[in-house]
Amino acid sequence: MIGKLKQNLLVACLVISSVTVFYLGRHAMECHQRIEEHGQLGAILPLSALGGSMRTTLRTGQNLSMPFVYNKDMPLIFIGGVPRSGTTLMRAMLDAHPEVRCGEETRVIPRILAMKQMWSRSGREKMRLDEAGVTDEVLDAAMQAFLLEIIVKHGEPANFLCNKDPFALKSLSYLAKIFPRAKFVLMIRDGRASVHSMISRKVTIAGFDLGSYRDCLTKWNRAIETMYSQCLVAADKCLPVHYEQLVLHPEKWMKTLLKFLDVPWNDAVLRHEELIGKAGGVSLSKVERSTDQVIKPVNVEALSKWVGKIPADVVRDMAVIAPMLSRLGYDPHANPPNYGRPDPKVLDNTRRVFKGEFQLPDFLKEQSQIQKPAERPKPS
Repeated sequence: MIGKLKQNLLVACLVISSVTVFYLGRHAMECHQRIEEHGQLGAILPLSALGGSMRTTLRTGQNLSMPFVYNKDMPLIFIGGVPRSGTTLMRAMLDAHPEVRCGEETRVIPRILAMKQMWSRSGREKMRLDEAGVTDEVLDAAMQAFLLEIIVKHGEPANFLCNKDPFALKSLSYLAKIFPRAKFVLMIRDGRASVHSMISRKVTIAGFDLGSYRDCLTKWNRAIETMYSQCLVAADKCLPVHYEQLVLHPEKWMKTLLKFLDVPWNDAVLRHEELIGKAGGVSLSKVERSTDQVIKPVNVEALSKWVGKIPADVVRDMAVIAPMLSRLGYDPHANPPNYGRPDPKVLDNTRRVFKGEFQLPDFLKEQSQIQKPAERPKPS
C-alpha cells in the first residue's frame, strides 16, 4: 500500500513539473512577442514577463541604438566536464574576451536537463505526457525558452553568450538539437587530479562519496565517458580541451578554441586575472570553490598535487577502475605523469603564484568559503 502511494505521488509530481515547464515556455513566448512590439532601445528584450528588474549594462562595443535580441539560433557556447576539471578557468579566460560573457554557474540548467532526461527515459511517463498533449515538440520549445532566459538574463549582454555548468554536457546531444548553432567545450582533466581536488577541497558532488577515492574515480569514469562519447558524435560542434595542455600552453589552445568558436582573437583571454571584478570583465562568485584559484594567472601549481595522495590499492587497480584514463591519453600507471613542459610565461606565472603575489580580494571573501582542514579519506 505504501509503495503504491509513493509511486502515485511520484507520477503526480512528474506531471505537475511537466505542466509547469509547458506553461513557462508558452508564457515566455507570448511575452517575447509583446516585447518585440514594444521593446525599448538599448535594453534586453526578454522572453520572460514584462515586470521585474533586468540588467541593461552593456559591454564595451555594444550598439546602444539596437535592442539586444536573442533566440534559439544565436551562437551559444556551453562549457562542461566533470567538476574540478578546469571549467571555471576556461570560462574565466573566455569571460576576459570583450565579446564573450559566461558568468557564474547557474546550477539550475543541469537540473532541468536531468529532469527532461528522466521524462524521456520512462516510456510510461512519455506515454502519459503525449496523451496530455505535452509532446516532445512542446517540451523542446519550453526548454529552449527556459534555458535562454537563464543564460541571457543572469549576466550582461554580449555578442557571444556562454554557459558554464559542468554536468550540463551530460545532455550535450539534446542541447545541440534544441540550439542548432551552439558549440561545446568539453574540459578534460586527468581523473586522478580531478578526484583528488574534489576530495581534498571537499567539493560536494551528488553521487560522489568524498570518503572514497575508488568510488569517486568510478563515478568520474562514468561521467566523462557519457560526455566524451556525445562530444565525439558532435565533433563539428564540440571541442575537447585537456586542462593540462591549456595551462601548459594557454596561447596555443586559446587561439585554437576561439577559431573553433568563430570568435575573433583577443589577447585579453591570456590575462583574465587582470579583469576580475572590472566592468565588462570577469565576474566571480563568492561561494564557488574555484574562485580562490582563478584569481591567479594561468599556472601549473595544481597539475600533480594528486601524486602520492591516492591509496596504494586504488593506484594498483587504476587501469580497471578508470579505463577512460587510457582512452583520453593518460597513463594510468604513471606516478608522477609527464604532461609536458610549460611555456616560459606560464613558468613565470607559477613562480609569482608560489611567492604569494595573488590573494583573494576582499569583495570576494565570504565566511562560507572558509574551508576546514581536509580529513583523511577512507582507503578505497
